Amino acid sequence: MTSNHFTKGKNMFLVVSFLFWFPHFIYVPVLSPYLAFLGGEYTFIGIVLGSYGLMQLIFRLPTGIFSDLVKVRKPFIIAGMLISSLSCLIFSMTESLGWILLARVLAGIAAATWVTFTVLYSTYFSNKEVHRAMGSISFIVVLGQFMGMSISGYVVNELGWRAPFWIGAVISVIGAIIAFFVFEPKEKIAKEPMKVRELVAVMREPSLLIISLLSILAHSIIFTTIFGFIPTYALHIGLRTNDISFIVLAFMIPHAIATLFIGKYVVPFLGEWKSLQIAFLLAAMGTIVTPLVEMKWLFLVVQGVNGFALGLIFPLLLGMSIESIAQEKRATAMGAYQALYAIGIFAGPFVAGIFNAKFGIDAGFYFAGSLGVVAVGVTIIQRRKGTHEMITNVNKSM
Repeated sequence: MTSNHFTKGKNMFLVVSFLFWFPHFIYVPVLSPYLAFLGGEYTFIGIVLGSYGLMQLIFRLPTGIFSDLVKVRKPFIIAGMLISSLSCLIFSMTESLGWILLARVLAGIAAATWVTFTVLYSTYFSNKEVHRAMGSISFIVVLGQFMGMSISGYVVNELGWRAPFWIGAVISVIGAIIAFFVFEPKEKIAKEPMKVRELVAVMREPSLLIISLLSILAHSIIFTTIFGFIPTYALHIGLRTNDISFIVLAFMIPHAIATLFIGKYVVPFLGEWKSLQIAFLLAAMGTIVTPLVEMKWLFLVVQGVNGFALGLIFPLLLGMSIESIAQEKRATAMGAYQALYAIGIFAGPFVAGIFNAKFGIDAGFYFAGSLGVVAVGVTIIQRRKGTHEMITNVNKSM
């Protein structure tokens, strides 16, 4: 395949990736308010929101392993797009809470196919260029999230509750059609399928377990707040559906900016654990004070602080998850890490929904904030442990 064809293949793949994530997030900011509008209790809303992560927890690793066994990726990508379209279609055609739960379950299954997207895209690059490849595709993920969530409130305000789902269904079908023309190298994939024994060994790595725990806590926070109950709380304190777009902008812009700062400035200056400690502290404080804020401008400021803090946390944890893992085990470690943090995507909103149902919507934010406090404690312990080990090693060398 010529260089021009490879370039076209990469660009087409990035378009497909954008069309995959945009439909997933065009309705996320309005999902919990929509469920409340239909009469869903907070516990049920938490179940619906959490089912997305649960399906990824269940299906992500098997999808990756089966894809390795059959040595193809594109059919999984097309299937993911079609399942995503079916999910949006069910959302758009019913007000039955049971069917809506099924629709969100299907969205989670579709999201689990993302592992094959990243693997196929990496085949367009040499080993030396893999980090650049992941940077490009990560940007597309954030762009899809940002664009979808930014117009969500406006679309609902202008066209009604079901409009984001119809848009998502159509865009997913378009993505599936384009995906048929995505280039997949014909060479046999040399990578060995992930073995259960190898997976268990890697998952026992102490560093990976600690980082995964922190990622579970961070994902619990973000899927309980901006991807969960923040829009519902905003409407609860008097904001309108079109204000949701401003909330998304207030969160996502600092969130994106933080990813540019973390590697170049924050970590070199503060170190990994100190950076995590400060970022989790900011996220905890921002989440805990959310129920105390009722002024629109201050509410937006708090979301900006949370967005920036979580924007520092996620890329840092992603890098730390594999930096101490042997090179030949890093793919397995990344698969394990992604599967483990899906626990937070499920458990965070699920437990918050139970708290909200029993004690009111404020309780879910206090719960999520407390997870941030726990994370701060973990980072302090790990930072002191690292300092102690460094001093011990220095003494041994003297």
